Amino acid sequence: MNRTALIFLSLLLAALFLIPSEAQAQRRRRTPAKRPVSAMVTDSKLFNQAHSGFILFDPQTQKVLQQRNADKYFTPASNTKIFTLRTALHFLSDSLPVLRYLDMGDTLVFWGTGNPLFLHPDLPGDSSVLAFLRSRPETLFFTDFNFRDDHFGPGWSWADYSDYYQPERSPMPIYGNIARFSSRGADSGFVVSPALWRDSLFFGPQLEEERGAVIRRTERGNRFEFNSEARRRTGFSDDIPFDYSPQLMVKLLSDTLRRTVRLFDAAMLPAGSVNTLYMPADDALYARLMQQSDNFIAEQLLMMCSEQLFSIQNSRKMIDHAKDICFKDVPDRMEWWDGSGLSRYNFFTPRTVVHVLNQLYQQQPQERLFRIFPAGGVSGTIRGWYAGPKGEPYVFAKTGSLRYVHSLSGYVKTKKGKVLIFSFMHNNFTGSSDPLKEEMQAVLKRVYEVY
Repeated sequence: MNRTALIFLSLLLAALFLIPSEAQAQRRRRTPAKRPVSAMVTDSKLFNQAHSGFILFDPQTQKVLQQRNADKYFTPASNTKIFTLRTALHFLSDSLPVLRYLDMGDTLVFWGTGNPLFLHPDLPGDSSVLAFLRSRPETLFFTDFNFRDDHFGPGWSWADYSDYYQPERSPMPIYGNIARFSSRGADSGFVVSPALWRDSLFFGPQLEEERGAVIRRTERGNRFEFNSEARRRTGFSDDIPFDYSPQLMVKLLSDTLRRTVRLFDAAMLPAGSVNTLYMPADDALYARLMQQSDNFIAEQLLMMCSEQLFSIQNSRKMIDHAKDICFKDVPDRMEWWDGSGLSRYNFFTPRTVVHVLNQLYQQQPQERLFRIFPAGGVSGTIRGWYAGPKGEPYVFAKTGSLRYVHSLSGYVKTKKGKVLIFSFMHNNFTGSSDPLKEEMQAVLKRVYEVY
């Protein structure tokens, strides 16, 4: 074989064995080299364009594994509920106070404890208060002297008063502090709960220009208005917060109890032995707080804690006390203004969020925490994200969303069975948060694989 033939044969063998086929090249393009977690976070165009922070912490070694902007401040949105959960678990016992009352012979004066469970339409009913009030032979009087707060939190959006996610805070919540309207369809009217609101529901011609089915409350008072689409659409349902007043409260109580309840002048309240009605605590309350990100429950839990400690309901007083007791050693100063995270006055750093998540992890059984928190691909606000292999969740975390704000903080159970704590916080992005979620999903999957 001459020299030219040998060269040709060598080139042919190289082409066959050393140069990848087009199919191999396509597979490599589809499966890029796996990058370190730190590079995935720092090189992300999405994270770099927004104001983004991240921290990954090992609760066994008490060491930070990865961090980026972990000492910077972010609007946390509903990640605030992590602080509310920590507070409630610390100050509320296994028995929840659900009613206070004073027995005055032929008169029973009662007041609320902030308990959100009383006749809540979506939670196991607090039948103890209902049964107690129905069983009493005395004349019933209600007072709200112990409520020393505003019905809306500081920094809440005034325009959201009629939206389901912003019920008013109140001393003795009833029916979740919402009116529920469900359409029968075909112009057949609505199912209304509680039935008292049936006479407060009207057709609103000005809502005909709205897109889709709409029910809305007027800003002042409790007049609810609907458009034609809401009445026609079978299966349409909406929850509208009602406008609280003590007069409305006695009206709702009288209608529910089917007996007269009157208002009591707090100035006439005599000194006496105050009694408290209790009910067993149930983690369903905390699970709804975290999994459905229930703003109403978050606010009322702070009211319950305040009532328990100070015999008055004031969220500012409760938050300041919790900061002194539960959060005195957090790494950064906290700007904490409400229980739900609706307020844009709230500011936390990712490393402070992780510090509180670590407190919870050290103080509560892991199984309990993972039942309370949303589970990736399984439950709550991350049911559609962060799914684990074979349907087994590996991310247990709380979301937080406002317009142009998205956070995700919680726990990752890795492939090796290790539990790590993380916090992602993003502010000042535009458009949908879905691209950020996809990027976080890739990072958390990598954490699951390598740690």
